Amino acid sequence: MLRLRTIDANFETAFDALVNDRRESDGDVSADVAVIVAKVKAEGDTALRSYTQQFDGFDLDGTDPGGDGWRIGSAAFKAAYDAMEPELRDALELAAARIRSYHSAQLPEDRDYTDDAGVRLGAKWSAVDAAGLYVPGGRAAYPSSLLMNAIPARVAGVERLVMVSPTPSGATNDTVLAAAHIAGINEYWRIGGAQAIAALAYGTEKIAPVDVITGPGNAWVAEAKRQLYGVVGIDMVAGPSEIIVVADAQNDPDWIAADLLSQAEHDPTSQSILFTDDQKFADSVSSSIVAMLGEISTRETARKSWQDHGAIIVGETLEELMPLVSRLAGEHVEIATDTPRAEALMAKLKHAGSVFLGRHTPEAIGDYVAGPNHVLPTGRRARFSSGLSVLDFMKRTSFIALDDASVNAIGPAAARLADAEGLAAHALSVRKRLK
Repeated sequence: MLRLRTIDANFETAFDALVNDRRESDGDVSADVAVIVAKVKAEGDTALRSYTQQFDGFDLDGTDPGGDGWRIGSAAFKAAYDAMEPELRDALELAAARIRSYHSAQLPEDRDYTDDAGVRLGAKWSAVDAAGLYVPGGRAAYPSSLLMNAIPARVAGVERLVMVSPTPSGATNDTVLAAAHIAGINEYWRIGGAQAIAALAYGTEKIAPVDVITGPGNAWVAEAKRQLYGVVGIDMVAGPSEIIVVADAQNDPDWIAADLLSQAEHDPTSQSILFTDDQKFADSVSSSIVAMLGEISTRETARKSWQDHGAIIVGETLEELMPLVSRLAGEHVEIATDTPRAEALMAKLKHAGSVFLGRHTPEAIGDYVAGPNHVLPTGRRARFSSGLSVLDFMKRTSFIALDDASVNAIGPAAARLADAEGLAAHALSVRKRLK
């Protein structure tokens, strides 16, 4: 685990290395994915059948009580929902309601107006026809990810929601099935990995292609989305999870330690970083992490993540540290101070996927029930991108309408510009309409 102080002579060099540590797929993954994508494009269902047997140990041509080997039907969703323990079902419903409410406020408005030249201008928004939703099913199953992807798509007006998720050795997760019922999933295909992304993008004999693919996955899934962008729309290329906690010494060290481990337990390549202005507090948090690693069930994953990628950075003041936090452009940034100071510190933060303000706002609340989306940019991509939203499932179409007066008002300028670009037919198409 890396420990730095801003007053250290080599701080800038060490911090630069931390900023530039990508923790993402290498050339081998890229090459492997290219082979998988090409095979699915060429062979369709045959390739899916082979890869699912190879990677998941599951025969897609077998049978399943909820449908056939390839997909799980809505009856299985409903059965899982009905059989849920009431408290868990209520928690899922609360999460769904809050996600739906937050994302409904993101719906954009159409525009339609006439400007001073008499030209009618505007834009209308519409949903894509079909969205593919990737839900991880290997290291862990995430019903929360299903809700975070499917509900914004439904709010946007997408009619066909196609979920892909691996079922290793045929195993399914009842909570994920119940979430599929709540979200109104149309199709659930039992495939995962890069092969699932390729199937959604190109289509196969059984699976019709989609317009947009969203959802987190492993390095192979992320690389497949990167390679297939342009064939299909994607939300983002997401890497390993990350959290940055900015905390003063008035916090309970155990709270902050738990917050840091909440992302470390996702994957050995996840990253957790503490920024603080108090060395003794940093030591206390470090000790708390060591103690908790002996208690939590995900200790092996979390320990490797913390040892290999964790960091504690101590500065003179939290205010001084915020530009450094911005350079990292983290997926999740907690600012654990009294609320007024947290607000002031957030004002100094230029780049982050999502911010959690105050001592009582753990990142885990955002993963489940707060409302904003937990599918967020990683690997410093918060410098130029945002979390998943309704807009990822929509597109904007502009429109223009001129009459005799307005074409004569602005047409001559268009014709002159066409002349300047050497496009004679462009100019002619305008001049034919001018008086």
